[in-house]
Amino acid sequence: MANNQSVRRHLDAFTRGRIIRKLEEGRSVTSVAAEFGIAHSIVSRLWRQFQTTGTAIRGFSSGRPRGTTPADDRYIDLQARRNRRQAAGEIASHMTQAIGRPISRFTVARRLHGGGLLARRPVRCVPLTPAHRRRRSLWCREHRNWRDNEWGRVLFTDESRFSLSSDSHRILIWRERGSCNHPSNIIERDRYGGRGVLVWGGIMLGSRTDLHIFDVFFSQRDPLL
Repeated sequence: MANNQSVRRHLDAFTRGRIIRKLEEGRSVTSVAAEFGIAHSIVSRLWRQFQTTGTAIRGFSSGRPRGTTPADDRYIDLQARRNRRQAAGEIASHMTQAIGRPISRFTVARRLHGGGLLARRPVRCVPLTPAHRRRRSLWCREHRNWRDNEWGRVLFTDESRFSLSSDSHRILIWRERGSCNHPSNIIERDRYGGRGVLVWGGIMLGSRTDLHIFDVFFSQRDPLL
């Protein structure tokens, strides 16, 4: 019981508000407690408090006061979602200018983590132009009724390039759990640099080619077939 009370006292106002919103949407107490990783009894008491008093904000506070208000927390969350590549320090700088009091990057990171946004490396992909997409869509429509004997005469080949030099540039984005493949969390890339290896192979129904590995030097744009 003591541990539950301690967790309940340290739920910030932003997190409490998110919990109440989910409950008002019809979510069960059990599912909300599991999502936030807290005890069922804590969420239940918070919901009863809101239904009784109309507020989920605690009436007392102990320890160091919060450096941001609920409105500040919403602004931080909005800034990160508008530009997911912003570093916590950049958002903190914008906040400091906007509200006229210093906000640290650690505070920004804590508020974003509390709102479900985590700093993660983005998924990278080769960009496709509208013309590339149209040609691929047309090819699929033309071959959608092919039978096994027709596909059996087709050899599919592919090549993959692996750079041996670092290209991460420590780029991170703010994203929710399980959303790594959402378009807003993908960075399109079509340049390779330095030494690397190219792996080539082919497959067809019931057969495949040998795997060929080449030592190459990447210096140009990756051609799109």
